[in-house]
Amino acid sequence: MRAIRVAAAALLGVGALALAAPAAVAQGDNITPFGFSVLPSTIAAGGQVTLQLDRDHGGCTGSATVSSGVFDTITIPGNRSSATAVVDWDAKPGAVYKVTFACDGVSGSTNLTIASGRTTPTQPTPYPYNRGVHAGEGGTVAGFDLGEIGLGAALIAGSVGAAYHFSRRRSGEDGA
Repeated sequence: MRAIRVAAAALLGVGALALAAPAAVAQGDNITPFGFSVLPSTIAAGGQVTLQLDRDHGGCTGSATVSSGVFDTITIPGNRSSATAVVDWDAKPGAVYKVTFACDGVSGSTNLTIASGRTTPTQPTPYPYNRGVHAGEGGTVAGFDLGEIGLGAALIAGSVGAAYHFSRRRSGEDGA
């Protein structure tokens, strides 16, 4: 029985990977010595996108410039392979914007589609890996108020009291 579950999970995983592979491999519409992508490729106005540059094959050794009509021009330094940009709030839903990556005198472009709806405002972060983890509010009482804690305690006490009452009543009936 366990082998069937493992096989089903493996097939589901392979199927999901096969469906996602064409999107992951797709690059810009120009052939360049370096790869590039905008993730996600569809975003709501005001959303944050990751501008990814593939430096593994040596096609882009210096800093890269990423420009579009839907966000400010971003520079990716030579020691980084990605940066983030915030899509303008006035981007037209359903519109497709060209995003151009330029590095070492070569440029290529890909498309960014604006979805309907808006996201909450965010600040652009030029380097996504320079911040620590957002921590705090740990433990089991994070976000609770005294009313919720009191209500939970009352429910627990009531259920324990009811269980005790029914267990004592039953044992008394058995002895009679």
